[in-house]
Amino acid sequence: MTAPEVPVVRPDDLDARTGTAGPGASSTTPPPPVPDVAPPGGLVGRVVARVLLAAFVLVLGVFILGPLVWLAARAFSGAWKFPALLPGEWTLHWWRQVLSDQTLGSSIRLSFTFAPVVTVVSAVICLPAAYAFSRYQFPGRRVLLISLFATNAFPKIGLFVSIAGLFYSLHLMGTFVGVVVIQMLGTVVFMTWIPAAAFASVPRSLEEAARDVGARPLTVFFRVTFPLAAPGILVAMILSFLASFDEAQGTFLVGAPTYVTMPTEMYTLVLNYPEQAAAVFSILLSIPSVVLMLLVRRHVMGGHLAEGFQLR
Repeated sequence: MTAPEVPVVRPDDLDARTGTAGPGASSTTPPPPVPDVAPPGGLVGRVVARVLLAAFVLVLGVFILGPLVWLAARAFSGAWKFPALLPGEWTLHWWRQVLSDQTLGSSIRLSFTFAPVVTVVSAVICLPAAYAFSRYQFPGRRVLLISLFATNAFPKIGLFVSIAGLFYSLHLMGTFVGVVVIQMLGTVVFMTWIPAAAFASVPRSLEEAARDVGARPLTVFFRVTFPLAAPGILVAMILSFLASFDEAQGTFLVGAPTYVTMPTEMYTLVLNYPEQAAAVFSILLSIPSVVLMLLVRRHVMGGHLAEGFQLR
């Protein structure tokens, strides 16, 4: 009868059971992490960079907001003489004077009359052209698109003088139609390029799918193409409205003295009215721009404006 075998326990097994590494086993425990210690020079460099960035932002903010703050304070100030940092009194007198002045009130009404008319006429003329530029290839297409920038590539006063000579022969000087035409020079680019890009960004597959189920061309356009391109068209119309609303030189040359809009009236305010009245009028002139840009901010930030430069 043989003796029972006694299991041999090796040191490595005992260490494995106790959770410790034996003398012949390799340790798998990672070494402790070494803390990152930034060199003194790198820390100083980052601090200096942040200080310079903060100083730049501060200077930029003062450069941009400083004139606006001064303008707002001037519009509500009474007596304000140097070297006082703040007005001696605050008043609404200049607002009442501007809003009750018949000449200034007439210019406000004319501005809000011309801008919508110019925007609508530009849309009627330019939107079909924008659709053609985006959907069809024809000789001279790229040349025509680039040539639309010609009105903004050179000082406009020379162009306005040349057009004024033509308007004299056509008896359009001092007329409503003449002012509308001269203001459209600044809206053609917006109402052609941005809608053309908006139309081009609509997937052809969606239009083809609508035609496959029996939709007619006009139905496809108004039910598929136009709704998808509407944000870009809205941005173009807002920019066209603002371009017409802020146009001064051409309106002054063609429309004065019969049609004097708000930007044109600023020339008279600067020369013949107190500074407070000019400040009030400047704020009134800037309100439509701020409000409309806030309304279309989501579409502009979404990239519809930038798509105007992606045409092939």
